[in-house]
Amino acid sequence: MTELDRLKDRRVTLIHRLDLIGRGATLTYEDGTPVDMASERARLEAEVSQLDRRIETLERTLN
Repeated sequence: MTELDRLKDRRVTLIHRLDLIGRGATLTYEDGTPVDMASERARLEAEVSQLDRRIETLERTLN
């Protein structure tokens, strides 16, 4: 599996998690404390944006 494939797979996973959050999913830490879903959404969105930039850079390099 190439680095580009790995990044694309990671992006798909994050988009899926964002979709679940959008549908009302909630997470809890191991001790049962609820995760702040607004913060989790923001974190995932930032990570997707970063992956988009990395994927774009890699695709330009390969073409």
